[in-house]
Formats: sequence, structure tokens, C-alpha cells
Amino acid sequence: MPASSAPAQTTTTVDRYLESIYCIIGEGEVVRPSRLAAWLGVAAPTVSDALQRLARDGWIEIAEDRSVTLTADGERTASGIVLRHRVLERWLVDVLGFDWATADAEADALASAASDAVIERLDSSMGRPATCPHGNAIPGRTPAYSGLVALCDLEPGTPGRVRRISEIAEHEARAFLRTLAEHGIAEGSVVEVSSIDAGPSSLRVRCGGESLVLGADAARWIWVEPERP
Repeated sequence: MPASSAPAQTTTTVDRYLESIYCIIGEGEVVRPSRLAAWLGVAAPTVSDALQRLARDGWIEIAEDRSVTLTADGERTASGIVLRHRVLERWLVDVLGFDWATADAEADALASAASDAVIERLDSSMGRPATCPHGNAIPGRTPAYSGLVALCDLEPGTPGRVRRISEIAEHEARAFLRTLAEHGIAEGSVVEVSSIDAGPSSLRVRCGGESLVLGADAARWIWVEPERP
């Protein structure tokens, strides 16, 4: 596994920070101590101390503006951690039938306990999927989708196929994932913005026979591939 070539032995805390940094970068954000503190739900001084240790041990680099990037060893280890989590999510949803919100929480619990051999066997048995159930790419693999737009930017009346739910929603708003599931919105669902006058900064979304009002901020977490005529 990736950790074997890292400059120091990982710990649960190191894994947690590396995974968080990887995911925040994957959402196109600049990683800063304040963002990590909010993401992890810990105090800013705790994050600052942890980042100094991660930098000392060769996992990350901290720029003069306090932005954080992964070193080559950090990137390799973080991608291995994320791969484990996303493979487990895929198995929990596709094989065991868990909803995608529950699968995310269960994968958190299982990831550190499952051996490398188990992850490899699960991955192989599913044909090495390209994404987790939320559509986020499994490291080292290329999803089939392209040309995604945020749901809030989808032209009203134009159908779009849900391809990805932001890692931010996965991490910070599991209740939101459950709400989507209750209205039949999942990876691969076809949705349509039926109106943009559902209220201030909100829009009405239809999926099959279901209708749901979403705030514009929440709609930015849903990425769709517009369906062409």
C-alpha cells in the first residue's frame, strides 16, 4: 500500500488529515488551516500544530501564505486512503444495498479495519469501479462522465443526469444526502430544474414524479451532465 514508501509511519490522525487535504483539493479549493479546522471540526491551534508535524515528517508543504499542498509521498498515501474509503462505499451500496449516506458513515468505520487483501478482493470483485456511489473518482481511475455543470447552473427545462455529489456534501451534510435519496435523486438519476422562482436563492427540481426545493448553495453540490436532444 502507499504508506509503505512514505517518510514516516502513518497514524489515524495523519490519515485523517491527509484524506481531508486530498478531498478539499479535489473540490478545487485552496487548503488553509481555517478550512481544515472547519472540515475536521477541531480548533485552529490544533490544526496548526498538526500541520507543522505533517510538514516535519514530509507529508505536506506549507507555503508562505499558509496554503497547504501534499508532497509526492503525501499524495500517494492520501490517494490510497481515499481509494479504500470509496471502494468500501461502492461495495456497501452496490452489493449490500445501503443508501449512499449510510454507506459513507459505514465506510468511515470499516476503512481502518479492513486489510489490504480485503480491499483488493472487493475492488476486483466489482470490476474496479471508476467512482464511488456519489460519483467521485476513485484515485487513479477516470470517470466516464464529462462536461459537468452544477445543478444551480442547469438551464430550466433542460434534463441533466446526476453524475457527482460534491465531497463537501458527503462530509458536511449527510442529512442532505438522505433528503436526496428520499426524493429518488441518486447517481445516474435524470433531474430537471422546473423553476427558479421557488423562493429567494432557491430552485425547484424534479426527478421522476418527485419535486424538491433546494437552496442555491446546496444545488452547487450536485453536478450533472446535461442531456442533449
